[in-house]
Amino acid sequence: MALKITYFIEIMSSWCHWAEPAWDSLKARFGSGIEFSWKIGLMNRGDFPATREACDWYYRRSGTVVRSPYMLNSGWLEPELKGNYIAPNLVAEAGKEFGITDDRLRRALSSAGMREGRRVGRMEIAVEVAATALKLPASELLARATSVDVKERVEESTAEFHSHRITQRPSFILESDIGDKVVISGLWTAPPLVAAAEAMLNDAAAYRTHKVHFGLPPKA
Repeated sequence: MALKITYFIEIMSSWCHWAEPAWDSLKARFGSGIEFSWKIGLMNRGDFPATREACDWYYRRSGTVVRSPYMLNSGWLEPELKGNYIAPNLVAEAGKEFGITDDRLRRALSSAGMREGRRVGRMEIAVEVAATALKLPASELLARATSVDVKERVEESTAEFHSHRITQRPSFILESDIGDKVVISGLWTAPPLVAAAEAMLNDAAAYRTHKVHFGLPPKA
C-alpha cells in the first residue's frame, strides 16, 4: 500500500464516537487504495468525568459542537470505578482474535455505553454486549479479554499512541511508503484527513512515476 492510516481510539471517548462518520468517509473515498487499521489508545483514569453531571456537561458541549440530533447517555459512568474503563477496550481488542478487525465490535460497545447508557465499564457487561452483537461465544471472548496477551497489546498500543506526543482522541497517523508522516490529533471531521491523504498519495505516485523513468538513484 502507498499509504496506511492508523486510527487511535478509546472506546468510551465521545469524540471518537463523533469521528466515526469521518472514518467511514475516508474508507468510502479511498477504498482498498489505503490500508486502514485502528488501535487502542487508553485515556488516563483522571481524564474521565468524576460524576454523571460533569459527563453530561461534556456531552452537551460536544453534542452542540457537532450539531448532533441526539445527546449521549452518561448512564455508563460509575464514580466507584474511579476512571477504570479498560474493560470495553480489552473486549474490542480481544475481538481481533476472532477475526473481527473491522469497526463493528468496538462500535457496538461504544453505542451500548454512550447511546444506551449500559455499564460497559464492567467486564461482564462489555462481554455480553460484544458477544450478542457479533454472535461470539461469550466464555471464549471473556477468556481472551482477560488474558495477559490482550492486556499487553492494549498497553503497547497506548504506549505507541503516547510516543507520537499527542494527548487527544481521536488521533490519526498517516504514513506513506516514501517515508512521509502526518499526525492529526483531536480533529473529528473528514476534510483535513482527506486533504492529507490525497497530498500523500499524490507524492507517492510521483515517486513511482519518477522511478519508472529514471530507475533507482545512482550509487555513490
